[in-house]
Amino acid sequence: MALESINPATGEVVARYEEMKPQQVEEILQQAHQAFQSWRRTPFARRADLLREAARVLRGRAQEYARLMALEMGKPVRDGRAEVEKCAWACEYYAEKGEAFLAPELVETDASKSYVSYQPLGVVLAVMPWNFPFWQVIRFAAPGLMAGNVGVLKHASNVSGCALALEELFREAGFPENTFRTLLVSSKQVEAIIENRHVMAVTLTGSTPAGRAVAARAGAMLKKTVLELGGSDPYVVLEDADLAAAVETCVAGRMINGGQSCIAAKRFIVVDAVREEFQARVVEQMASYQPGDPLDEATRMGPLARVDLRDELHAQVQESIRQGARCLLGGEVPPGPGAYYPPTVLADVGPGMPAYHEELFGPVATIIAARDETDAIRIANDTAFGLGAAVFTRDVARGERIAREELQAGSCFVNAFVKSDPRLPFGGVKESGYGRELSYHGIREFVNVKTVWIR
Repeated sequence: MALESINPATGEVVARYEEMKPQQVEEILQQAHQAFQSWRRTPFARRADLLREAARVLRGRAQEYARLMALEMGKPVRDGRAEVEKCAWACEYYAEKGEAFLAPELVETDASKSYVSYQPLGVVLAVMPWNFPFWQVIRFAAPGLMAGNVGVLKHASNVSGCALALEELFREAGFPENTFRTLLVSSKQVEAIIENRHVMAVTLTGSTPAGRAVAARAGAMLKKTVLELGGSDPYVVLEDADLAAAVETCVAGRMINGGQSCIAAKRFIVVDAVREEFQARVVEQMASYQPGDPLDEATRMGPLARVDLRDELHAQVQESIRQGARCLLGGEVPPGPGAYYPPTVLADVGPGMPAYHEELFGPVATIIAARDETDAIRIANDTAFGLGAAVFTRDVARGERIAREELQAGSCFVNAFVKSDPRLPFGGVKESGYGRELSYHGIREFVNVKTVWIR
């Protein structure tokens, strides 16, 4: 079976890759396990030097990597370069902070000496999505490698070129052979890989159904998992918000990566006092995003990653309209090749509609009316997801209280759109998953938190 990368702007096949057979996978996992035996004893200083070199390689090849992302999943090249820069930042962050994050912690007990030690687990399997094909991988790989683990990547099939480029990145940076490997396999092989005796833990970023399947298999094998799943992030706009700034921020948050982000702004919950003006301004700003060739430096929005995903999004939009939503902008599949979809705004969205309950993975803004703050918070939390959320108000103390105490999400922002940052933990609650990536929380997910007690 071949894995295909298809250019979503043209529909043309970029490359075909032969899927690895189970025996090949077994050999790679054995090699990764062997590499771990020496890598886990490699001094932190050496690991840090290699991560800094990885950052240098990333920056030196940023244009090449950005073009590859554009060809395989439609990301505009300028956004691809920004993604690569963020990857380099994460590598440097863990090179600087990793040793301190994992330093032994002395604890006073009746022992002559007792402390907590953080020791690597071994081979960590990463099942990663296509939407941020470099960043999703680096945010697991940088802390994992710094902790002394080794990584094995099962990437989305449509970005196999990116997957191989990432393996080559770590090789070029000087990491020992087999400390980071790519498996070119379909999702059908994931269950057997999780069961493999050499795999000690699994991290997945993807859909909630994929997370359930991976968690079930890993749980049966008693293997640690971190799951970062879907989101339907609510952005609450209160009556005292700076409306111009709120609209600009909300639209930017919605249109990140063409809307193909778990933490993109997805549901705008706006109190009645400012809803009409908010809607008008959102339509105006959303209309300024015109889909174009992702290889063109001027393009701000490319196609969606695949035609089937575009068609699924369109079906969600049309069903919401059928149930009573008003389409204020877009909502029609454009003629011609590629997986393009226009910026779309849906108003009068309510319970029962796909736009209210489901994750819309694309450039579709949904506007939901709320009577007041209490009603807005209720609507924001009326979802199975809990990844990110934001609130907009001129009263910063009010916003902070709502973000900290009321909104049910792993990341809550005030007067800003939700974004990941190596310095802060990232992850969700409810059906958006569990565990955390990034910060010191992330590097401690896949370690043995070991008690050492000495008389």
